[in-house]
Amino acid sequence: MSAPADFDARRFKATERAGFNRIAARYADGAPLRADLAAALLDAAELAPGQRVLDLASGPGLLARDAAARVTPGGWVLASDIAEGMLAEGARRAAVEDRADALAFTAADAEHLCLPDASFDRVLAGLALFMFPHPPQALAEMRRVLRPGGRIALSVWGPREAVPLLACAQDCIARLLPPPKVARPSVFRFGDAATLTAALTDAGFSDVRIAPCPVRCHFPDADAYWQAFLDLAGGAAEALSRLPEATRDALRAAVAADLESHRTADGYAVDALALVATART
Repeated sequence: MSAPADFDARRFKATERAGFNRIAARYADGAPLRADLAAALLDAAELAPGQRVLDLASGPGLLARDAAARVTPGGWVLASDIAEGMLAEGARRAAVEDRADALAFTAADAEHLCLPDASFDRVLAGLALFMFPHPPQALAEMRRVLRPGGRIALSVWGPREAVPLLACAQDCIARLLPPPKVARPSVFRFGDAATLTAALTDAGFSDVRIAPCPVRCHFPDADAYWQAFLDLAGGAAEALSRLPEATRDALRAAVAADLESHRTADGYAVDALALVATART
């Protein structure tokens, strides 16, 4: 799907890079919320010892780290991201946990990979395709670096109405704030399986398979939900951090009110539907 007419790809990438660098540690700490989705993606990728794997938009390398455990001995994973601060956080944690074997980190733009043709057995992209300014270009790069018969495995958010995990906060932001100065593509733009299938097929992939992956996230209070949203939001979190304190407080209060429909006996339970897609070159 296309980006907004007034979309500035260069400015968007700069904002995303700054935002994700800002939240690197907190994004990594939030891994348990995404653990089931990460496991589903890795299972779908059919990883095996000896494979070479590229993890795009890897952030702090959480998916890449777990992929490395599945391709050893003899395999190797390259974690790439546009935000060097995220990669540095991932490298630091991998070293502390003594899990740096078979894992390397490099700053890279997924739409312009400085990597040889046909050099990987698998390409992973967890919750990333909708963030790329030009998805067809990113998919073309993924296909280029895959070996013949190689497999891509990626995840995206489902339709907006099935992802209150994000939509609840986004609706409050849209209601209380003016449109952002940097137009952003919707994170739900590949939420329809037919749209995602068409994007992969148009990029030259075959044997496209898409499976739903429901996720339920529990939060002890509304502030924990709001913080978790900010820890996922990248460029949006960067923009929100610059707002006056009173505006941020008003947003937090609005989110708490809208979240009431998700209240449980011990906090809040908020659902999200993701799609996990695989395809071959």
